[in-house]
Amino acid sequence: MRPIVDKAEVAIDFPDKTYYGTFSRDSGFDVACDAERVRLRLSHPGTDQRTAEIHLHYYLLADIVAALAQALGEAPPIDDAHRAELQTAAEALQKVLKKRRPKAGHGSGTIQHA
Repeated sequence: MRPIVDKAEVAIDFPDKTYYGTFSRDSGFDVACDAERVRLRLSHPGTDQRTAEIHLHYYLLADIVAALAQALGEAPPIDDAHRAELQTAAEALQKVLKKRRPKAGHGSGTIQHA
């Protein structure tokens, strides 16, 4: 698990109930990928222990990243520190995507921890 240095809030609304959780500096996260999807896990230890997982297939993840780019372009500018972190992460993703291509005949697999 990597430490969460900022904060995430998760809410799931069902017709008869809502689940809500906050994951902050005393929480952690990990990401795992396979050939079809990415899994994000947020975990909060202790007496109020909780875990949230989301599995996203790559087309949906690509749509989310594109929507994020559009939303950031339409929003007021974010501060330099947050912008620099996002830019570094986007550059790392771009570098990996350009470098790593599937080998012939290898189209699927199980989730591997990153």
